Amino acid sequence: MEFFMLILCFIASILITPLVKKLAIKYRITDQPDHRKVHKTLMPRLGGLAIYISFLVGLLIFRPEDPHMIYLVIGSLIIIATGMLDDIYDIAPKYKLLGQVTAAIVAISGGFDLEFINLPFGGELQFGYLSIPITILWIVGITNAINLIDGLDGLAAGVSSIALITVSFMAFLQGDMFVLTIAMIVLGSTLGFLVYNFYPAKIFMGDTGALFLGYMIALLSLLGFKNITFFSLIIPVIILGVPISDTFFAIIRRIIHNRPLMAPDKYHLHHRILNSGFSHRQTVLVIYGIAVMFSLAAVIFSMSTVWGSLLILLVLIFAIEIFVEIVGLVSKDYKPLLRIMEGRQAHRIQRRKRA
Repeated sequence: MEFFMLILCFIASILITPLVKKLAIKYRITDQPDHRKVHKTLMPRLGGLAIYISFLVGLLIFRPEDPHMIYLVIGSLIIIATGMLDDIYDIAPKYKLLGQVTAAIVAISGGFDLEFINLPFGGELQFGYLSIPITILWIVGITNAINLIDGLDGLAAGVSSIALITVSFMAFLQGDMFVLTIAMIVLGSTLGFLVYNFYPAKIFMGDTGALFLGYMIALLSLLGFKNITFFSLIIPVIILGVPISDTFFAIIRRIIHNRPLMAPDKYHLHHRILNSGFSHRQTVLVIYGIAVMFSLAAVIFSMSTVWGSLLILLVLIFAIEIFVEIVGLVSKDYKPLLRIMEGRQAHRIQRRKRA
């Protein structure tokens, strides 16, 4: 049944995307090239509408029954409306944030909230009133993280698909059929759109698609891993390692350089890999590979003991920091670990010379 859901939504998305493309061209809902963007020609956006319509087709046919369903649909509708307004009218960031927070509050009203976690060495941590702001921060953060990596053809759709595959697999292992069903419907819709969005793209998903995918992944990961152990809470963070780390270091970068947190720049992960000499297609495939490694790490992490999980987490943090310093994700001069390693290497060489 799950495979049939995937195929049906995939076909629906393939059929609907060209119609949305014509609509975007007809009403001039297009993305203009500029100094920040990689594409050089006028591109139709609003492709996320095709993903959303295919998603609705899946819901109407398979009708997953769950108390969370109505809130998920209403919240996603608010997100889609927010994304479409931005794609059409280029609304101010504060209005986009308002739409995201409203959608997050709808989700919380439907039970998508993080109330407590079981601590790894015993005991329980209740969030109380903090559960609402923590949940809003999670939903809005992941929604924007997917939006921030939407800078190359097929990048956001591909990374989101990898995350959805991982969430689906783990939902299957846990026997969570609602999360599995929704994840497969969104996955099929996204993969069908990716046929037109992979390099060279014929249509962009725009904020309509990026915000929708971020919102859905945030809700599914929250629902799939809520109110369990501290380490289980880290699993969706690892699955979304690419967009989360890119967003985190973008914030660090802007703080260091005294720039507004919402100010755009050309120092995101895909920009830095492009500047390293990789082609557009190669850069996207490299980031896909990184996303797959994060997903595999999340699966292994979920099956490890507490100490094994700690070790995996430390290795991941170290690997991310080294990679960030190599590609210059914060700045060209930010290389604390690399300098320490180079200093130790130089010290060893001097000791050998003295010996």
